[in-house]
Amino acid sequence: MSIAPQKNAAPNVPQSSGIHLGDADPQSRLDFGDGFIRRHIGPSDGEITSMLESLGFSTLEDLTDATVPADIRLESELDIPDPRGEHEFLSALKMIAEKNKVYRSCIGMGYTGTVTPPVILRNVLENPGWYTQYTPYQAEIAQGRLEALLNFQTMIAELTALPLAGASLLDEATAAAEAMGMCVSIAAHKKIGFWASDDCHPQTLALLETRAEGLGVDLKVGPISEIDFDHGQGGLCGLLVQYPTTDGRINDYRELTAKAKQHGTLVVAAADILALTMLMPPGEWGADVCIGSAQRFGVPMGLGGPHAAFISTHEKYARKLPGRIIGVSKDSHGNRALRMAMQTREQHIRRDKATSNICTAQALLAIINSFYGVYHGPDGLRQIAQRTQGFASALVKGLDRLGHTTLDDGPVFDTLRIRLGKGRVHAARQVADAARERHINLREYADGTLGVTLDETADRALVADLLAAFNFGHYTGFDIDDLLAEADADGMSDFGAMRRTSEFMTQEVFNVYHSETELLRYIFKLMGRDLSLAHSMIPLGSCTMKLNGTSEMIPVTWPEFSQMHPFAPDTQWRGYTHMFRQLERWLCEVTGFSAVSLQPNSGAQGEYTGLLVIRAYHEHQARQEGRENVRTVCLIPTSAHGTNPASAVMAGMKVVGIKCNQRGDIDVDDLKAKATEHAEHLSALMITYPSTHGVFESTIREVCAIIHDNGGQVYMDGANMNAQVGLTSPGRIGADVCHLNLHKTFCIPHGGGGPGMGPIGVAEQLVPFLPGHPVERPDTAGEFAIGPVSAAPYGSPSILMISYVYIALMGSAGLKKATQVAILNANYMADRLKNDYDVLYTDKNGRVAHEFILDCRPFEKSSGIKIDDIAKRLMDYGFHGPTMSWPVPGTLMIEPTESESKAELDRFCDAMISIRKEIAAIEKGEMDREDNPLKHSPHTVDAIGSDDWPHGYSRSQAAWPTEWLRDAKFWPTVGRIDNTYGDRHLVCTCPSVEESEAAG
Repeated sequence: MSIAPQKNAAPNVPQSSGIHLGDADPQSRLDFGDGFIRRHIGPSDGEITSMLESLGFSTLEDLTDATVPADIRLESELDIPDPRGEHEFLSALKMIAEKNKVYRSCIGMGYTGTVTPPVILRNVLENPGWYTQYTPYQAEIAQGRLEALLNFQTMIAELTALPLAGASLLDEATAAAEAMGMCVSIAAHKKIGFWASDDCHPQTLALLETRAEGLGVDLKVGPISEIDFDHGQGGLCGLLVQYPTTDGRINDYRELTAKAKQHGTLVVAAADILALTMLMPPGEWGADVCIGSAQRFGVPMGLGGPHAAFISTHEKYARKLPGRIIGVSKDSHGNRALRMAMQTREQHIRRDKATSNICTAQALLAIINSFYGVYHGPDGLRQIAQRTQGFASALVKGLDRLGHTTLDDGPVFDTLRIRLGKGRVHAARQVADAARERHINLREYADGTLGVTLDETADRALVADLLAAFNFGHYTGFDIDDLLAEADADGMSDFGAMRRTSEFMTQEVFNVYHSETELLRYIFKLMGRDLSLAHSMIPLGSCTMKLNGTSEMIPVTWPEFSQMHPFAPDTQWRGYTHMFRQLERWLCEVTGFSAVSLQPNSGAQGEYTGLLVIRAYHEHQARQEGRENVRTVCLIPTSAHGTNPASAVMAGMKVVGIKCNQRGDIDVDDLKAKATEHAEHLSALMITYPSTHGVFESTIREVCAIIHDNGGQVYMDGANMNAQVGLTSPGRIGADVCHLNLHKTFCIPHGGGGPGMGPIGVAEQLVPFLPGHPVERPDTAGEFAIGPVSAAPYGSPSILMISYVYIALMGSAGLKKATQVAILNANYMADRLKNDYDVLYTDKNGRVAHEFILDCRPFEKSSGIKIDDIAKRLMDYGFHGPTMSWPVPGTLMIEPTESESKAELDRFCDAMISIRKEIAAIEKGEMDREDNPLKHSPHTVDAIGSDDWPHGYSRSQAAWPTEWLRDAKFWPTVGRIDNTYGDRHLVCTCPSVEESEAAG
């Protein structure tokens, strides 16, 4: 359970840490801290006053009183310390970082050291042009990242020898769980048995158990040698193997896959991406699905994340594949263009029938992986693999000289499991301690064996130090080059029948950008095709595309945070521990809850986790009362996020919809009726607050009371926390659990569709059920902890730093002001636009929360203009379109955030007003219903510069409809994309050399 810090305590350290920032004059300290708040909040105080006056208010408090129901307002300020200056705080944070001890981790288990090429580190990971992009739903202004993700898919398809790959999943363990669900779906739920080999990574097996329970899958973990294809109702729908195994064995699964096919069982391979450059790929030995982590392709370990997982399969399973897929289509000019393919698979369309609840992927990390592959190319990747394998083989030879043996006498790739020599079988601790004295971490097994995994950072010195550790602290004097030669002479790099003989990554993109100059230009070429927050506001409702402050981002790539293995001893990551505890306290204060779990590594994972905790609570209550748990009904308003019903189904719940009234609020009468009808079986209500329609519902406390009176728990979706922080809280409102989208309210960048984090806060009665982990138990794991929901104990810890710094630099007053200005900005924009567009939902005072919905449905009848036309036309004005057709079809949802200045708000409003005038011209017959700037938007530079201009409107009106565009113009690189063509002609990889030559 988390305890709030003392009022006005230093935000950077707990009182007992012994780290001091030094004395400062109180007034100068206040000025320093206030400086970051002024830079984070876009409008100046004068602009705030002006906007308030335009709405008829004198102060932000007056606006708050008129917008937020009085009965849910906080009675006191947040107990979060006053802010400090950015430089001052980062200096103190560096001292905390130094509490982390970066050892060379040879633990393995799916996490390895890697070298992020500096050209990628500086120009992608640390570049806001890449990390502030939004999910590429508007493909015409996302062609750069779509190409990078297509490269990722192609690289994965080539390495795994399976033709269809996704654009990333959350981590290896959840990817395995997604593959299990995919197998059940392909079997049409007629087979519910699933076998997982016991030599998979332990975190993967534990997460499979968590997921299987909710999905109703009969999971068996056991040796593959004992596999029973008749296990479970209908038999096995699938089986999972690790390749190589968690302890490094390279098994030949060809006979197994042949038997599986005879029984109609799908084979899922969890593969090491680097090993596949040397080993026969799973697609060639019969696997139907391949999953794994791409972390070792240039993404630091970061104590567990964020990292991109991968998944690939056969094309016939395309509609069962979870996550996003980038596909090739064509634009309105017939040119090649990229887009997200088959979006009807996504949860926002299919809701409780969705393939999965995945929302945030790991796009930014997959992009880094793809550039890593482009930079090194197939030959470079082979060299890295061969070097790693060579050092592992040399280590085997050295261990043999010392009298130790590996448990498998076959060839190794990078991982060994070692049994100490005769008379030394009980000395594993001595060896591990000797290794730690040399700043090396080993994997320690319960049976006294030790594991060693090498990676691309391995060198002769590391091998020598490892041999010294296995010589009980004494250097051996072995010549490492002699050991390398000995291993080579014995053919230890020859994997025999399992050796890869097929070529891979022969596409041009992987074979031309190997100099830093060329890769740098390629990175910036692609970046120039993408609109990001570096260009203009991204006004997507419910997505909170706010400033990701540079000071928040800087610590992410500090080695003390980025180079930590998630299963290193916790004594080595005391700096992380400090940050976790402080962040948990602050999030408890913000939410009004008793405890927080930081493990869920996306918002959708947070939803799922919160529901699992509720389910575990009800099951515990049922056991206490000596009955079977029957509380499985989840009530969800029809306006809810699409991930909500999908998450509920994954958690083993039955979804029952609740109506909304004409104001967009929950229909309280319908809620009462449904809650009463299902009282015996009621598990939870899922709500979003403010509502998905962008309004503070005045009945929210009554809604929560109805659920509690009928024995249920209230789950709050944290998507709209940007309108709550400092003004109200889920706990104050009456919720029992809430996930927090740290990539929204708390400033983690969207990264083109991920990373994200979705911690959950819970009320006291749910604390005992917070997630655990089989390798490293989180401090917040409860007495009756559910299983893990992410591969790493703390999800994606390295980006938690961003939210930690944000809260520390804002302090209580800054957080509250940010919320109030977010509400002000939304109301100001709604007021400016109300004469040209109908604002669909407001409260009884005519106010909105931090976002609002414009009703564009009448335009289709009056002018033939649809919301797609408006969104594409906004690209000509240099803006990303708002959220389209959600939660109401034919509407646009706009959220400005607190970070946009009044000038930017006005610029966007001016664009929308200008577009409305263009629609009016069509309505009046002054422009043709088909040949007009909206229907042919966006306009590319090629179209504007063409000798042929077939339109009845001018080039100037098409490209420069407002004067500001003459100063700065973002050019979409493709015209409007044909989505239908792309789905009917599904192509999800880069063209081969032959295809490129044929196309000219």
